[in-house]
Amino acid sequence: MFLKAFRNGLGFIVVFINWLTQPKPIQRNEADQINAESKVKGLSLYQHRACPFCVKVRREIHRLNVKIELRTLTDPKHRETLEKEGGSIKAPCLRIENENKVNWLYESSDIIDFLNEKISFSDAGKIAN
Repeated sequence: MFLKAFRNGLGFIVVFINWLTQPKPIQRNEADQINAESKVKGLSLYQHRACPFCVKVRREIHRLNVKIELRTLTDPKHRETLEKEGGSIKAPCLRIENENKVNWLYESSDIIDFLNEKISFSDAGKIAN
């Protein structure tokens, strides 16, 4: 019981620090933003709200200024889908749907690398001041 309370407390601290130190999103013109958004269609992130690795991925999504559906694993439906289709209840996990084919990508650094490659540097635009 103490361990669960400690973990929950740490989770709130992680979320609060993330909120305080959120990176500035990349600013693009309208056409480039539409292009960037089209590149992330079919992506969804399975995650825990207070997991440090999930926070790391969400920070990058925020910095890249794109909308990716977030699916929290406290929802039994999302948890079951991740276990059945992804093979493991491990977060973060990026579900990649492309041309009726689904792939699952685990590991925060791999997900960030994938997103940065998907939204190439030429699409990045300028960081807001």
